Amino acid sequence: MHGKVAMGKLMKAVGLMSGTSLDGIDVALIETDGEDQVVRGPARTFPYEDSMRRMLVNAIGDAKDLRSREERPYSLVEAERALTECHGVAVAQFFKETGVKGSSVDVIGFHGQTVLHRPEIGLTVQLGLGDLLANFTRCPVVYDLRAADVEAGGEGAPLVPVYHRALAAKLPQRPIAIVNIGGVANVTWIGRDGTLIAFDTGPGNALINDWMLRKTGAYLDSSGATAAQGQVDEEAVIAFLSDGFFAETPPKSLDRNAFDTEAVNALSTEDGAATLTAFTARAIAKAREHMPSEPELWVVAGGGRHNRTMMRMLAEQVQHAVAPAEAVGLDGDSLEAEAWAYLAVRSLRGLPITFPGTTGVQEPMSGGLRVDPAAHVIH
Repeated sequence: MHGKVAMGKLMKAVGLMSGTSLDGIDVALIETDGEDQVVRGPARTFPYEDSMRRMLVNAIGDAKDLRSREERPYSLVEAERALTECHGVAVAQFFKETGVKGSSVDVIGFHGQTVLHRPEIGLTVQLGLGDLLANFTRCPVVYDLRAADVEAGGEGAPLVPVYHRALAAKLPQRPIAIVNIGGVANVTWIGRDGTLIAFDTGPGNALINDWMLRKTGAYLDSSGATAAQGQVDEEAVIAFLSDGFFAETPPKSLDRNAFDTEAVNALSTEDGAATLTAFTARAIAKAREHMPSEPELWVVAGGGRHNRTMMRMLAEQVQHAVAPAEAVGLDGDSLEAEAWAYLAVRSLRGLPITFPGTTGVQEPMSGGLRVDPAAHVIH
């Protein structure tokens, strides 16, 4: 990382998020000082073409046996370049659609694509070529934001809690829980004094998406309609929830493929969808066991909030109201991309992005690599 940026100034930052659901690239613009000032701007989602999605699915499969960040089988090299180019096109399209001038952007926060997350062996791998994206967009890029935390013994996830706290400052409820249901689900508990506790709760949409793809060829259970027609296999849910992960004390995080659908393979499409949805919802509710007190409000972001069956099942399991992000004035589709913009600014300012209560790292720490567009680069 280069020298720190002076405090106080609002920076215009673009955040890019490609989550474990593999549905596309979220792009969001905010202006922020990296602390309590956040002005949210436009956001867009650019869905992946099927060929790109298949390439990423294959890359995740090929990454299972990686033992170091430097290992790159050809399929990952190919996917990394294609993914980065796809992000470059998304940024260009975002600028075109919103009228934002690239020259006005101070930094792009680039998440890349997680293909392996195994902090227990000190390894997290996100595909994404920061230098290529910087040259493509002609903007400074901050990327690889998880690595330093994992190298320091942290979980490397979740990273969004510090942004959740900035947003929740405007909401009256305390304590409050902000849940993101992507491929994996995570929660941030924010106490009355701003204390942060955050961790992955279990699967998000990943198991349901995998099930639907295998059974129907669809990439998701739209609105939870298939699950709504099924019966929950209670024994399977109990078996899922008996996994040792749920008893572990936070901070803790999960790889997308930490769970599989084997326990429901004998069920009908509808019953399998219902059971996997119930498992996801109950795993989120079970997170209360690791919270000092009950949240007065559960705010849900990510694609899972569109799953009406999941939202209903979660509401049945917790004490207080469950609301989609939009109900409290937030954008549940762009929140993670906004967070990556916010984290990039914090990274430039040398501010911490991970904390003992969020990733288990020994002390608050910053992270990320900055790269500026080269005057001339040959790839």
